[in-house]
Amino acid sequence: MTGNAITDTPILIAGLGNPGRRFRKDRHNIGFMVLDRLIQDYHLRFMKKQQEALVTDVQINEHKIIFAKPQTFMNKVGKSIAALMRYYRIPSDRLLVIFDDLDLPLGTIRIRPQGGSGGHRGMRSIIEELGEDAFPRMRLGIGRPPGQMDPADYVLQKFAKDEIDLLSIVLERAVEGIQSFIRDGIEITMTRYNTQV
Repeated sequence: MTGNAITDTPILIAGLGNPGRRFRKDRHNIGFMVLDRLIQDYHLRFMKKQQEALVTDVQINEHKIIFAKPQTFMNKVGKSIAALMRYYRIPSDRLLVIFDDLDLPLGTIRIRPQGGSGGHRGMRSIIEELGEDAFPRMRLGIGRPPGQMDPADYVLQKFAKDEIDLLSIVLERAVEGIQSFIRDGIEITMTRYNTQV
């Protein structure tokens, strides 16, 4: 997003996760969880499928905001997001991707205007499909796997019972961060929401 003002160009808010009920509460699906929580504020539901994603949209101050949950598996989400951006003619600075990060503890939110994939398969797919990494992203910490557990197994586990209260706080804070991004742009949002909750 250029500066702090929004324009008539739509904004695409994309949460990452794996489709299907069996993955719904997994750590890897925290991006989906945030969008599910966010659209409640606008009394929306994900009813439409477009470009291999569940999508819904809302007008905020006469600007169109598109929320998307790609329904490909994580390593192919870039195809869906790139297709949505082409369809709606969305520039990369008006895309915000929300995803899980193993290298941050649960409760940590990191918002950046650009950067690499950090080893995240979904982000790697998006960067490959867009041919650039200069797009805003919100990383949500899910913590490191215990002991010698394979990270690939860990991200497909559900949050522990003693993490649920903190998870709820993180989801609320992430929703506020997305609303700030829509309203005020990336720079102000980073200042407000790059925190440990």
